[in-house]
Amino acid sequence: MISPRSATILACLALAAVSGRAQEAFPQSRPDHHDLTWFRNEAGGKQPIQTPADWEKRRAEIVKSFEIPCGPLPSRESLPDLDIQTSETIETDQYTRHTITFQSEPGDRTPAYLYVPKGIAPGERRAGIVALHPTGPLGKGITDGQGPRPNRAYAKELAERGHVVIAPDYPSFGDIASYDFAKDRYQSGTMKGIWNHLRCVDVLVARADVDPEKIASIGHSLGGHNAIFHAVFDTRVKVVVSSCGWTPMHDYYGGKLDGWTSDRYVPAIRTDFGLDPDRVPFDYYGLIAALAPRAFFSNSPLRDSNFDYRGVEKAAPRVRRIYELLGVPNELRIAYPDSDHDFVPEVREEAYRFIESRFATGH
Repeated sequence: MISPRSATILACLALAAVSGRAQEAFPQSRPDHHDLTWFRNEAGGKQPIQTPADWEKRRAEIVKSFEIPCGPLPSRESLPDLDIQTSETIETDQYTRHTITFQSEPGDRTPAYLYVPKGIAPGERRAGIVALHPTGPLGKGITDGQGPRPNRAYAKELAERGHVVIAPDYPSFGDIASYDFAKDRYQSGTMKGIWNHLRCVDVLVARADVDPEKIASIGHSLGGHNAIFHAVFDTRVKVVVSSCGWTPMHDYYGGKLDGWTSDRYVPAIRTDFGLDPDRVPFDYYGLIAALAPRAFFSNSPLRDSNFDYRGVEKAAPRVRRIYELLGVPNELRIAYPDSDHDFVPEVREEAYRFIESRFATGH
């Protein structure tokens, strides 16, 4: 009997073969991740990107290339009821924090903290924010300030600033530490995370006190790249904040990609693409550009040993050209603080103001 994961892998490979997106189909695209100046025409040839419509064609290929190793995003046409259940409620002077689970899909529930600010007037709608935690056994508790490291309590801090915030556990952390990736329907833990985070937005926009046009996603480290992945697939997200979450593949530990290949990430980077950044079908040049024209804030410290800021510096001008093409050059902001793998207070404050300024001006 074929397992759900094996069936998904076979389906993805079949789709790739049929559509010409398999590894061998576009070998010339592999070393060109950094080159965002072209799109592919109907004959498969490259043409220069000159218009937003041209860019949309390239963006679509970037997303499909990401799905080759990560697996396809399942259809969202028939979603189950969220069936939100609350196990604990904590009151503070500024917000109420609910410990909830919701049905992310049949047979699986996602635990999360849901923060609701005090003082929301009847009929008032606030911004809704998905706060994604970094690596750590506490999971969502880290973004609540329960962990040993400072500068990680961005879920609680954003709630204190008056936003409705949902902070889920990522599979294999927090209340779902025993999550078994081998038994789910996804080719990668990354795609399971994306699915869960889209469902977090479903929770937010179902609320009468959340403005569906003011949704943001924020995270540090593990949460930093998951905020990017989430927003690539969820255009309801209008502002993205990634702290210590990305650098191009060649610049991640000098191109050593082992850290990306556990079950919770993308095993195919090892099994199908031999840990070779030239062969991996996606890179952050395209993923960050795929966020445009939405607002993107990156915290990329000068002493981050995980995500080398020099790779970010290489990618930034190439990505900025896409923001300029779309007429929104100021929606891309990269901070380079003199710190290590951290989300220091002054940059966190700038990130919060970045989110709030976009929503205040109607973005």
